[in-house]
Amino acid sequence: MQKRRVLVATGGGDCPGLNAVIRAIVKRFDHEEEWEVLGSMEAFNGVLKDPMEVMLLDDAAVSGIHIRGGTILKTTNKGGPLAWPVVDADGSWHTEDRVEDMKERLDKLGVEAVISIGGEGSMDIAYKLQQRGMNMVGVPKTIDNDLSATDVTFGFQTAVEIATEAVDRLVTTASSHNRLMILEVMGRHAGWIALSAAIAGGADVALIPEIPYSVDGVAAKIKSQMEQEGFAIVVIAEGAKAKDGDVVSKASTEVGYANVLYGGVGHQLNEELKKRIEVDSRVMILGHLQRGGTPCAYDRILSTQFGVKAAEMVLNGDFGKMASYHNNTVIAVPLEQAISEYNFVKQDSDLVHAARGSNICLGDKHFR
Repeated sequence: MQKRRVLVATGGGDCPGLNAVIRAIVKRFDHEEEWEVLGSMEAFNGVLKDPMEVMLLDDAAVSGIHIRGGTILKTTNKGGPLAWPVVDADGSWHTEDRVEDMKERLDKLGVEAVISIGGEGSMDIAYKLQQRGMNMVGVPKTIDNDLSATDVTFGFQTAVEIATEAVDRLVTTASSHNRLMILEVMGRHAGWIALSAAIAGGADVALIPEIPYSVDGVAAKIKSQMEQEGFAIVVIAEGAKAKDGDVVSKASTEVGYANVLYGGVGHQLNEELKKRIEVDSRVMILGHLQRGGTPCAYDRILSTQFGVKAAEMVLNGDFGKMASYHNNTVIAVPLEQAISEYNFVKQDSDLVHAARGSNICLGDKHFR
């Protein structure tokens, strides 16, 4: 007899903890004899390809994967049912809506519900698919911690640990050479990683997207720090920008990928600082090192909690919602609420207060 089926997909950027979520979903459905779990390769693209790339997720498939970074289902931020890329004869490309085609394919597979693991973009897609008649459940994944409907997302803590270790290592080499070290970390719209790593690592300056910075103010802080201790550390989020300035980014030219590519603000800041102060400086862009590697214990636990919750939401028919961690409890919140606003760092938050109180310059008027 054909078992009832649920499909799992991982979309957007990869992130430590994805495999732990997949494993938890499979483990929870092990308790239900009439159910089995399928996985779509490269987000929903696995369902939309010909031939389809869909795998059975059983105990053998998920054994031991909770300690591995990345995702055994692969992931992508290109394509998808709402905007499938099609290359035209002249080399240009356009997108097509393939939602109805995807629904037909899932019906043929016997899939009754879909668990989508991803960030803000993936949750937006899940919400729209729910509106189009599909049974969707979301699991929040973003190292930027920028989903406001959950207190925290898995992957974020691991990214902070990696960024903090980078700060720790830069301190030793900066102090040895009397240098300024600028560390650029991820964070397009939200500065949680940069601010957290700066506090944990004892950096002198933390620059985040939510607080446009004064280059003169940053230069004054660094000059003072160099005179007092002989070295200085700056942590800057990739989406940070100077007052009256713009973010450092460029549009992607890849087929099927319409996102903006960030990166390089650390080098821009370095060049501006050299116009104002004499300092021996180096720039390090941490980049995708923050995404890879083994998830920390906290993220493994949170991922497992989310996976179990998502599975039970399917079993209970609680669709159109996302698993959320709120006040130390895993709950379900409407997908519409999950994508309603970004989880920005607020200037009156305890974290900002702690940074200012420990004399970290945030690039605005509060510096010495």
